[in-house]
Amino acid sequence: MYQIYKIYIKPSMQVLDLINENPSLLLLMEYFEIDYAVNNMTVEEICRINRIDQNVFLIFSNLYNGFYPNMEELMSANLDILLVIKFLKNSHNYYKNDKYPEIKQYINQLYNHQNSSDVKRIEVFFNDYFSEVLEHLDYEDKIAFPYFKQLFELNIDIEKCVFSSKEYKVHHTDIETKLSDLKNLLLKHISLNKDYILRRKLLSALFELERNLNIHSIIEEVILLPLIEEIENKLKR
Repeated sequence: MYQIYKIYIKPSMQVLDLINENPSLLLLMEYFEIDYAVNNMTVEEICRINRIDQNVFLIFSNLYNGFYPNMEELMSANLDILLVIKFLKNSHNYYKNDKYPEIKQYINQLYNHQNSSDVKRIEVFFNDYFSEVLEHLDYEDKIAFPYFKQLFELNIDIEKCVFSSKEYKVHHTDIETKLSDLKNLLLKHISLNKDYILRRKLLSALFELERNLNIHSIIEEVILLPLIEEIENKLKR
């Protein structure tokens, strides 16, 4: 589970103070494509300048601070679904082009340091896991998200569509579980012959990714899907 911070973010708070309290908010800003040079701007000002739905920003940033979304607030907030999808797609880019290559690099370095069966085991496990993750992300980017976008824009015939939120739920795999297995494999069973620095870097990257994927899943399952289901139900009436 991601680390819990005690500040509940409100529109009047300065973004700089919030980042200093929880640096992982930098990643959230990257997903929203917001410049890190925040000066002394408040959340409200940042959202207005960047044309970001303030409700989405507040719900997501508070999720990063450990506050689980309130369903009543979600359904009444009239959230910008396109912005939610944009956020998720940008997080996919981070996983594919940043975090997973970083982890793979650490594993390759370990293998170069000590060509052992244990390190090979980690490498095989991670490569299998990464292939599964890429399949999951590609499915969302190419099938689920375009459908959600068309649905939100009312550019679809719901009666003739073979895809739906129910179909998405069936294919929505838990990509965090195997990551936790890899982390526990390193912590419980694999000895790396005092290669402490690389092991610490690898584990830190895995913990960070695990926290981020947990938030990612909450956004998809608790925030996005209920909104999509609500639109589907309205169109079917």
